Amino acid sequence: MTAFRLIVVGGGMAGLVAAHRLAMLGLRPLLLEASSALGGAVARHRVAGIELDAGAESFATARPAVSQLLAELGLGEDIVAPAPLGSWLRHAGGTDPAPRTALLGIPGRLGDPDVRRIIGGPGVLRARLDTVLPPRIAAPTLGALVRRRMGTRVLERLVEPVVGGVHSADPSLLEVDAVVPGLTAALGSAGSLAGAVRALRGGRTAPGAAVAGIRGGMAELPLALAAAIIGNGGEIRCGTAVSALEQTPTGWVLWGGGERLTADAVLLALPAAPTRALLAPVLGGSALPAAAEPATPVTLATLVIDDARLDAAPRGTGLLVSPRVTEIGAKALTHATAKWPWLAASLPPGRHVLRLSYGRGGFDSVISTSVPPDGALPSAALLDAGALLGIELREQDVRGSAVVHWPGSLPQAREGHTAAVARLRGAAASFPGLAVAGSALAGNGLAAVVADSEAQVTALVDRIRH
Repeated sequence: MTAFRLIVVGGGMAGLVAAHRLAMLGLRPLLLEASSALGGAVARHRVAGIELDAGAESFATARPAVSQLLAELGLGEDIVAPAPLGSWLRHAGGTDPAPRTALLGIPGRLGDPDVRRIIGGPGVLRARLDTVLPPRIAAPTLGALVRRRMGTRVLERLVEPVVGGVHSADPSLLEVDAVVPGLTAALGSAGSLAGAVRALRGGRTAPGAAVAGIRGGMAELPLALAAAIIGNGGEIRCGTAVSALEQTPTGWVLWGGGERLTADAVLLALPAAPTRALLAPVLGGSALPAAAEPATPVTLATLVIDDARLDAAPRGTGLLVSPRVTEIGAKALTHATAKWPWLAASLPPGRHVLRLSYGRGGFDSVISTSVPPDGALPSAALLDAGALLGIELREQDVRGSAVVHWPGSLPQAREGHTAAVARLRGAAASFPGLAVAGSALAGNGLAAVVADSEAQVTALVDRIRH
């Protein structure tokens, strides 16, 4: 039996951030990760001899949490903005630049030419009802809210492609305040959904202004976090799955890697299913609905291509695809060498990196969500990329490809999610030495996960010290 002050279970981004904060406080945490790798969906792989992100490749900048963390880790000077090319949408009516004053596809300015081009004059007229409807006309899900206030054209041609690409889910299934925190309150203050979007965007109009990346790739972040944890007295053990958690009169007992470990406090930073399994004996079933949210499996196909025609970045930094465009299997395409100048500068002239994302949840009535088998996926991705970019791409120009599966990286925050998270967090807080973090509770995206993990550490340390 080995005793520790604090144990963090889970070596994804939530667990790494939590362990880093605890180590910075001098609490010497032990971090346990079941797999052989740290960082979860922030990972790296080699394609055609190039080191590339295999999962997350950017972070939202609306919250300062990630930028502040990177600065703290000495990576502040490596933060890079994407090229100001903007992204595009492939919708039922065609392919067009995405509106620049939008939030998850919801337009902030209905008079913008990009909005009119996509939804048409009748769509704009219907959307303008938003400005005269009373603010109390809201809805529990994002899709229902957009449909009620701005109409079907806005939902299907603007919001569905973006939400389907970012969250891999049907917006009609996602709870408003879980997906866009503060949107309902902003609607009440601004008096319209478009006004709420403008308020939350803070006046940003430049394409790409809402995200940033790291020179060298996002996978630099988990490496820096692991080094900081160890450098500040923490310990990391990979290949150590925790099979059980039990409260004792003096703290907690965990069974991990065939060893009985004891701790004064435990922070769980796991996906939904293992969180549920470990907490069920402690909290009972009544406090667990938030840990059982469905997650959408996502598959990423990366292509490295030599084709100088792509130098012109024909569709900006990439495209998001409506589920109603049934001839395209991908839900999104990122033209990585157009989006990140540092990456393009590191490659020979004419070499490009394209990344296509597959997998949607909740759109079954609209389009099949099946993904081609791995052996067929590179060829299918090449066809999809050519159709999206408007260029007939050739097999002989492909220098390398890779397929990566993320089975549960994008939890769906469905209706009732916020209340369920509050119940679970309240139940966990009744045990002074227990806290729960991770994207299943915090929401998708690095910004949400980092901010939430730091908040959970603050609350946990406060409880155990008092």
